[in-house]
Amino acid sequence: MGNICRSPAAEGVMRRLVEAEGLDDKITIDSAGTIGFHTGKAADRRMRAAAQQRGLELTSRARQVTAADLQAFDLVVAMDADNARDLNALDGGSDARIEMLSSYLDDSWPSDVPDPYYGGEEGFEFVLNMLEQACPKILESLTSDAD
Repeated sequence: MGNICRSPAAEGVMRRLVEAEGLDDKITIDSAGTIGFHTGKAADRRMRAAAQQRGLELTSRARQVTAADLQAFDLVVAMDADNARDLNALDGGSDARIEMLSSYLDDSWPSDVPDPYYGGEEGFEFVLNMLEQACPKILESLTSDAD
């Protein structure tokens, strides 16, 4: 939603994977929220701390997604059904695929990535666990699409 918890963490996980594969000159990674409430702010300090424990640096600043993003990117990943609905409403006929992050996970995971903002430390860890499971599959999908 506000681009300070889930999506910057997903950006950090994806960035690490893409750089490890030497694909950072071929794959552009960004994150944005469906609301602009936190525009310009760093990721939530609790998410930054949890990510740092896993060797991730979350350096992006919150911004709101735009229709231009849907034109610029091939794949836009939604964290939950509300985000997917908002993205689809914003989409004015772009070629971007809008997919749920959970479509890259097995059925043992929830269909929505829970927003950890109002919870405790375990919520941030759970989100990072989900992202670390899904993001390699997203990268695999992107690289197989390019073949």
